[in-house]
Amino acid sequence: MNNIPEAVTQEIEYAPGKSIQLETGRLAKQAGGSVVARMGDTMVLCTATVSGSVREGQSFFPLTVDYREKYSAGGKIPGGFIKREGRPTDKEILSSRLIDRAIRPLFPEGFFNEVQIILYVISADDRYDADTLAGVGASAALMLTGAPFQGPIAEVRIGRIDGKFVVNPTIQELQNSDFNLVLGGTEDAVTMVEGEMLEVSEDDMVEAIEIGHAAVRELCAGQRALVEAFGTPSPMQYTTTALTDDLVSRVRESIQKRMYDHIRREYVKQDFYSGIEDIANEAVGALLPDPDAAEMLVEGLTESRVRSAVSTVERELMREMILSEERRLDGRGVKDIRSIWCQVGYLPRVHGSAVFTRGETQVLASVTLGTARDVQSVDQIFETRDKRFYLHYDFPPFSTGEVKFLRGASRREIGHGYLAERALSAVLPEADAFPYTIRLNGDVLESNGSSSMATVCAGTLALMDAGVPLKKPVAGIAMGLITDGTRTKVLSDILGTEDHLGDMDFKVTGTRDGITACQMDNKVGGLSREVLKQALGQAREGRMHILDIMEETLAEPRSDLSPYAPRLTQITVDSDFIGAIIGPGGKVVQALQRETNTTIVIEEKEGLGYVTIAATNQDDARTAIDRIKQIVAKPEVGEDYEGTVRSIQPFGAIIEILPGKEGLLHISELDYGYVEKVEDYMQVGDKVKVQLIDVREDGKLRLSRKPFLPKPEPGAEGEEERPRRREGGDGERRSSGRHGGGNRSGGGYRGGPRRS
Repeated sequence: MNNIPEAVTQEIEYAPGKSIQLETGRLAKQAGGSVVARMGDTMVLCTATVSGSVREGQSFFPLTVDYREKYSAGGKIPGGFIKREGRPTDKEILSSRLIDRAIRPLFPEGFFNEVQIILYVISADDRYDADTLAGVGASAALMLTGAPFQGPIAEVRIGRIDGKFVVNPTIQELQNSDFNLVLGGTEDAVTMVEGEMLEVSEDDMVEAIEIGHAAVRELCAGQRALVEAFGTPSPMQYTTTALTDDLVSRVRESIQKRMYDHIRREYVKQDFYSGIEDIANEAVGALLPDPDAAEMLVEGLTESRVRSAVSTVERELMREMILSEERRLDGRGVKDIRSIWCQVGYLPRVHGSAVFTRGETQVLASVTLGTARDVQSVDQIFETRDKRFYLHYDFPPFSTGEVKFLRGASRREIGHGYLAERALSAVLPEADAFPYTIRLNGDVLESNGSSSMATVCAGTLALMDAGVPLKKPVAGIAMGLITDGTRTKVLSDILGTEDHLGDMDFKVTGTRDGITACQMDNKVGGLSREVLKQALGQAREGRMHILDIMEETLAEPRSDLSPYAPRLTQITVDSDFIGAIIGPGGKVVQALQRETNTTIVIEEKEGLGYVTIAATNQDDARTAIDRIKQIVAKPEVGEDYEGTVRSIQPFGAIIEILPGKEGLLHISELDYGYVEKVEDYMQVGDKVKVQLIDVREDGKLRLSRKPFLPKPEPGAEGEEERPRRREGGDGERRSSGRHGGGNRSGGGYRGGPRRS
């Protein structure tokens, strides 16, 4: 008997006419918590599992979020040789980060049990993406585990179509939206924001966040209802390694004076951190003269806990200095921007380059221009397209003075690079106006806060140095926040320490006319509308200051490309000629590229063929264009051509009059008199002038050589005075003539030109 277990379901209407369904109790029941989240026909299996103990020596919260899009969910099979899903795509990594950033702050300090969240897209329609849906399901699954998760959280996407904000727009609607904003949060606060926009105002940004948070509250309430209907789990028993007030007090008493003086000294990053290390060593020596002593173990005193207490004291003193004095670690005021210098054209052989240095953060950006063959292919269940602009962000260990192995791009590098890429995408020229593929590299050479925003600035300058006709320059800035619940200070252009010890990291990019991208992580309770507006307004002031300095370096895109960049010329042809340009097996286009030293890319769009020629000098490009124009030219009756003999048959010669276009020069049109052998007149490879005398219904061309020969006088020797025998078709055996295609006539003339 097929006894399908009953499931607990909850339908949540989060916006007028829009809902999400959550189901639990049927699939993956051995996971700590398991939920199937559904929107339309898109479904995600969301599981959460929590370890019952802490791994020995664990000193951080080991949360892992893995979002995976199975090709089978969309009725697809992975491309390539291996037909199994492999390493996560950039989209999967970015979606995992979105969920991680919303969930991580909601676990208690000192909770070090391992938490793993696995999210499988098991059904995918063509209307709704699964990334925000997975965030809702991940939270619901965590709620069912009984873990000390201070949720629920929910995530939604905000679009704006025709001036109206839409919660969770469809994939098709998003294509016509000037907003693509994902936000996550609890019922009380927005904890995460990320997205791209088309130069929107600060007021519009605030409104979008408020609309999104209203939907988040509904989704959080629905999760609570699901958990209650299923049965609220027993709270998990756990221990934390949170610092005791007594330990922090003892450390504070030991180091406070020295720490107070240290954070007010002239700031240099390496000196600052080495000084903190010296203070920590002093505290360890004072409180743990004998780390192995029994009384130390009883009190729970360990070196790592003492060092953590030192960080707590550092945090307290730094935050108080900012709140009470508006003085920051490097002596700046809350709105001040670090000193900036820029240089363009630093790398002589690349197509465009720039160095952007802000304080102790430095990025070297370089641009490479390519053809349509260099696009980044995106093959995913919700999206299949070719990216003509992509940004690669690299964060080597030397940028922070560390020694580490070089690995592949980390999740952080992919996330920061994608943010910078989105920031610049809004101002790129359309493909029709600038048909290049653009790769931008952002190499972080020094880092002390906001390297992704420095990448945006360096990237803008490098693109303009490369001659890419950007619509407007873009700059980026990272904002911070320090609050004690009563006093609040918004910080412009934050340092790495201010990010680590502060309450918010809010990255904002844009032009002089509006915001193009943003990313926010909020570590405290809800931000009021006033604080959010203050942060965005202060970010705008900083952005204008940075743009002023950038424009002093390079005010507008260069008028010409680098001499080392390929010159792209694009012509359009009738799509019927695409096959002729390519030739059988690519023979024609390959020969054309080889002979003209160019790269040729052919695309078909909307019934037209677009032929793009890439060359490093204009003469090669012009030669290739002329050859292509010959290929696409339509032969006209009566036109004269200089053709090349491609083959010789008993009945005539095959002449190529234009690239890829051949016609028959019948033996009867070779001369006025009798021709015994075609070989007596020409050989393969000879050039010969001919005239097109007929285009048959089947497209075959008939040529003649006679118009270029002197016509014999009537009655002269060799003149044909009686009608010729009937000629057959191309290659047809004649009823007379020694060659089946011969043209014997009654005249006595049997001569004509002879081969020398």
